[in-house]
Parts: sequence; C-alpha cells; structure tokens
Amino acid sequence: MVKRKQYLKKLRKLKDQQVIKVITGVRRCGKSTLFLQFQEYLRECDVTDEQIIHVNFEDMAFEYLLDYKALYAYIEKKLISEKMTYVFLDEIQAVPEFQKAVNSLFLKKNIDIYITGSNAYMLSGELATLLSGRYIEIGMLPLSFQEYYELVSGDLRDAWNLYFRNGGFPYIAPITDADIRRDYLEGLYNTVLLKDIVARKNFQDIPLLKSVTTFLFDNIGNIVSSKKISDSLTSFGRKTTSVTVEKYINALLESFILYKVSRYDIKGKQHLKSLEKYYLVDVSLRRLLLGDKNTDIGHILENIVYLELIRRGYYVSIGKVGDLEIDFIAERDGNKIYYQVAATILDENTFAREIAPLQKVKDSYPKFIISMDEISADVDGIKQVNIIDFLLGS
Repeated sequence: MVKRKQYLKKLRKLKDQQVIKVITGVRRCGKSTLFLQFQEYLRECDVTDEQIIHVNFEDMAFEYLLDYKALYAYIEKKLISEKMTYVFLDEIQAVPEFQKAVNSLFLKKNIDIYITGSNAYMLSGELATLLSGRYIEIGMLPLSFQEYYELVSGDLRDAWNLYFRNGGFPYIAPITDADIRRDYLEGLYNTVLLKDIVARKNFQDIPLLKSVTTFLFDNIGNIVSSKKISDSLTSFGRKTTSVTVEKYINALLESFILYKVSRYDIKGKQHLKSLEKYYLVDVSLRRLLLGDKNTDIGHILENIVYLELIRRGYYVSIGKVGDLEIDFIAERDGNKIYYQVAATILDENTFAREIAPLQKVKDSYPKFIISMDEISADVDGIKQVNIIDFLLGS
C-alpha cells in the first residue's frame, strides 16, 4: 500500500481545525484508504480507538444508518465529551439529506468531521448553503506516476510504460493479469455510469449515455462542443440534441470521471465561453472503452500532464495566442507556467509547430515543452523536458 503523502499532509494541517474536511474524487481512487492511513497517524498522536468513528456506507453493516436521523443518533451516542472525537463518513452521498446530520454534528464541541463523496453534486444545493464557509474540499485523484513507481518499483522505464498503458487506480496498479485489470475497470465504469449517474439523474437512454461517454473518451484533448457531439452521434444513427448531450456531460463531470478545461485568450486576457477540452480522470478508462485502436499518444500524454498539474494545485487553462494554441497555462499564487505536450519533437517540423505558440508569448513566465524524447535542451528560454523527469519533479 502506497502512502498518499500529498493528501495526508493536507489532512495533518487541518487536524482539529473547526472546519469539515470533504475529500472528493472518482470511485476507487483511494479515498477510503486515505482515511485508514490518516487514522494510523491519529493513533501515532495518542488518539485512542474510542475517539475514532468510521462509517463506510458501502459496507452493508452500516445499512441501517442510511437514514440521516439514525446516523446522527449513532454518532452522538459515541461522542466523548472530554476529548476530541474524529468522525469519518465514507461515501456520504448514499445517505439522503445527510447534510442535516453533518450540520448538527458540526455544531457540537470536540468533534472533527471528515467525509468523502464520489459525486460533486453532494457539495451543491442545501449542503453548500448549510455549511457555507465551514468546509474545505480536497480533490483526490488516482495515483500519480511518482506514487505508482513507489508502489511497483523495478525498472523506471518499464514502470512508465505500464503507467501510460494501465493508469493509476491504486488497486490494480501492482496487478499484472490483464483480465483482472479489465474486469476491475469494467466494474468501476459500470458503477459510475449506472449507480452514480443513471440512478441519480434518472436518465432513461443508457445506450445514448454510453455513446456520449465513448465519444468524449475518444476525443480527450480535442476541442469539442455539445452540438458537435450531438451532430456526430445523429449522423451515426443515434439521434439526440445538444441539450441532452450537455446534461450527460455535466453528469460525467459531477462523477469526477471527466474534467473540463476552458480556453484563455492570452492577448485578450479573458476566458472564452465555448469550445472546451475534456480530460479523463485516468487514462485506463479510455483503453477500456476503445482498446488499442486510435491510440493517440500525444493526447494521452496531455491527459497525464493535465492531471499532474491539478495534483500540484494549479488552475489549468488552454492558451489561445492568435490562431495558435498552448496546451496548458498553469496558474497558482499569481504565477504562471506554460506547457506544450507532444509525443516527440525530434522531427524539425513538429518542433517548429510546438515551439511557435510559446515564442509568441512575450512575458517572463517559465515555458516548457514536455515529450517522451530523451533530451534536455533550452531554446529561446523554452525548456525541453522528458515526461518522466517532469512527473518525478526532477
């Protein structure tokens, strides 16, 4: 089991702070394991087992607590008045109106609340109203390459090739059997679509939802719109509208299986309201639906780089410079970094195409081209970096 050090560090900083810690992320990215690892840390701080209450709503042993009133009563009974009690509520979105129980518990003294959820919808509506300013969201992703390599070890290049192909879901990272990996990913995919999306949204046309999902998975890193998707599906006999497609896209975004990146006009200094790009929470899901056909190495690399940037706490946009495009503008604490991502830039024409947008940006912020090439160079202050070196932070 790999330590999720980045997330543990955040939780340690927030320990005993009067704020609810909300860990969100796609199913099976490691949220429950993070809770267990943090509880180990609490015990190292002399917190007793009696001070820790952990309810996982995917465990049938806690099915009777799916009523928010029963949940509140169960936890209230276990609170220790003279000491801090640490309450962990896993996959809390399974409890209708859970926000009422969480809000009431938060009002009590000596209670530190941690919750997880696999759907962004849980942080909208009444919960946001009741707990406005009283919770901090920590977005969680599957394993980074650094975490993955820590888990599997061995030859660095071999580990990279496996990560590029199989992704970073923690459970299957060390598994070499392709059938087991596929069965696991199919179970995850079906759970997200059928349980987190279809059941909650009451969508009737499941085949259409799967068609929209497959289209988006096949077009990661491409500029798309709901109209383009609806027109494309209609031309293939799956008649639909852009309004319906938009609903399906929003549901995929809420389930954290998909991430949307807007475009930013660098010269105009404004975000554009149309023609976004979408990236997957883990590249393994693309291979699950599409197999090895149309393996677009460049866009898969883009996807991996995008996830790494948001892991590092950056707000990420796509840059528009006239009629040229910069893959990513990463912003944090008032600073920017520009990134181009390509499979290889050894070809002279490819290199010229990739570096041109960066050369048109005249500010002094760092600029990088990331590729799988075994090179490290600097042209006009624009650094060329190998993907593995970038992911390992070296």
